[in-house]
Amino acid sequence: MHSDILRIVGIGEAMVELSPAGEGLYRLGFAGDTFNTAWHLAQLLGGRASVGFCTRIGTDATSQRFVSELKRDGLDTKVVGRDKSKHMGLYMIELNGTERSFQYWRGESAAKSLANKSAKLEQDQAGADLIHISGITVAILPPHAREKLLRTLSTARRTGTRISFDPNVRPALWSSLDKARNATLDFVAIADIVLPSFDDERLLWGDSNPTQTVRRYRDLGVAETVVKNGSDPVTCATPGEQHWLPTPAVSGIVDTTGAGDAFNAGYLAARCQELGQTEAVAAGQAVSAEVLKSAGARAHRDTIRALGLRLFGSQPEVAARRDDITLDDGAALD
Repeated sequence: MHSDILRIVGIGEAMVELSPAGEGLYRLGFAGDTFNTAWHLAQLLGGRASVGFCTRIGTDATSQRFVSELKRDGLDTKVVGRDKSKHMGLYMIELNGTERSFQYWRGESAAKSLANKSAKLEQDQAGADLIHISGITVAILPPHAREKLLRTLSTARRTGTRISFDPNVRPALWSSLDKARNATLDFVAIADIVLPSFDDERLLWGDSNPTQTVRRYRDLGVAETVVKNGSDPVTCATPGEQHWLPTPAVSGIVDTTGAGDAFNAGYLAARCQELGQTEAVAAGQAVSAEVLKSAGARAHRDTIRALGLRLFGSQPEVAARRDDITLDDGAALD
């Protein structure tokens, strides 16, 4: 997966995030599972990679603020599409101690149409070394768009792109768990790396332990599986070996939102740098720990950039980014 400058694309939904900032106060930010991963990847890898987030947003002031933040933080915005008739979805975090619950408003989310146009998807994926998607990416799409995404990812994989998939099960986004299972299997079939959370696997498949999860994905032909399990050990496997790696204790936990997405970023960044699986798990745990100590789904930018330097060493200069992004009204369907 290594080249001089890697091209990485995350695909999914970014939402407006309202996170607690005091009694009756909320902080506005942006988050979403694959977006969190792509953003952390961009900060960790810096000039080693061009990281883009393929999504659709509105043309309103909040959507423009999102684009401005992407540019500021070094992400490639050419794969962001715009829709004049829609806007970004919104969610609010409610905390009980360090544990969180969510309320969502995503009915008019422009991201639901991110896969409507096959030609645009193919253009956005062209030349990618790594593409990262999730079960939420899959769940928010209507069936016809889901099929287009599956086809374009299959084509990209045949031309050398590696596909990373976090099943990330959200039952509320599916009409039944059977449909979630079937869709998950479709995307697992074209994935090189699968990054599930054990709680999701237990819910969806009835797994009794992470080893059972690893065995099922290995039997399905997945080359690389990493099972996250909260504060319990991480179970990871390739066809030739399996490891159980303890999760270091984290002090000063503020908010568990986005910890798994951050782990994905650290793990994938390390694998992009050709580190072994055990080293990649340690990198994932380090990034996750920083998010656990932060409010909301993303850690502070400078903290993650400094962590990237500690993990991977000095970086080449970051290439200049284009300031334009794709603008279209989303009216035409393929």
